[in-house]
Amino acid sequence: MSASAPASVKDASTPTPPLRRGAPARIRKLAAQGPLFTAAVLVLVLLVLLAVCAPLLAPYEPDAIDLKNSLAGTGPDHWLGTDQSGRDILSRMLYGARTGLLGPLAVVGVSTVLGIAMGVVAAWRGGWVDSLLSRSMDLLFAFPAMLLAILCVAVFGAGLTAPVIAMMIAYTPYVGRLVRSIARQEQTRPYIESYRVQGWSGWSICTRHLIPNITPTVLAQSAINFGYALMELAGLSYLGFGVQAPTADWGVMVSEGQNPLLKDVMLPALAPATAIVIAVVAFGIVGEGLADRVSKRER
Repeated sequence: MSASAPASVKDASTPTPPLRRGAPARIRKLAAQGPLFTAAVLVLVLLVLLAVCAPLLAPYEPDAIDLKNSLAGTGPDHWLGTDQSGRDILSRMLYGARTGLLGPLAVVGVSTVLGIAMGVVAAWRGGWVDSLLSRSMDLLFAFPAMLLAILCVAVFGAGLTAPVIAMMIAYTPYVGRLVRSIARQEQTRPYIESYRVQGWSGWSICTRHLIPNITPTVLAQSAINFGYALMELAGLSYLGFGVQAPTADWGVMVSEGQNPLLKDVMLPALAPATAIVIAVVAFGIVGEGLADRVSKRER
């Protein structure tokens, strides 16, 4: 990902490593407070509902151009005003939530599944299988998500698909190393040996007991990953490597809102930027809150 990612996980004798690129200390402290955690969850639920119901809630089509109303201020016709092309900002915000959340969802979903598979197999099989998978994950660590995404865009062209696939690959080792560490710790617990003595297959033990027991920690990691994936994909769209105009996307809207800033019109850039910040902070709070609950349960 970025230079702020923590060092790789140590061997199985060490405690479970902290979540990758955990939120700043202030967010971690806030996440421990129940009401704020609940508020963050409600914010995320609201974002999802707005994205799903965008066609019903948006007052205008997101790409409907009306040059007569270029950079119109807020009012009953346009609650958040319009952009340079006269497009309704609120409508574009609602539709932009779809692309803003869909890309990170694909990144986190696929990378989590792959990371769990690699981590559990490495921990359970051990030996050369563990060494091979661990070295493969170490190799993937050498490619930050943003750099890998830009390389994929250079080869396959701009759009949402290439960055998403690149970030799926880049995010996988972070989940895999975490899963490997906690899975190796789980293997030392008595219940694993008990099932082995009873003749359970490794597949059954892993799918029915091991993976469910590590799922809470993985979910906490995935919530944090979602926030970073959202931010990085929005950054790629802002730079012109991701979603392309005129498609409604928060990163694209921030980029398009730069010129209006020179005319002291802030909403075209401020509204999507605020949405990105709120979503990333909310995912960070939820992820850290889940991690805090997992650690308390284990104690």
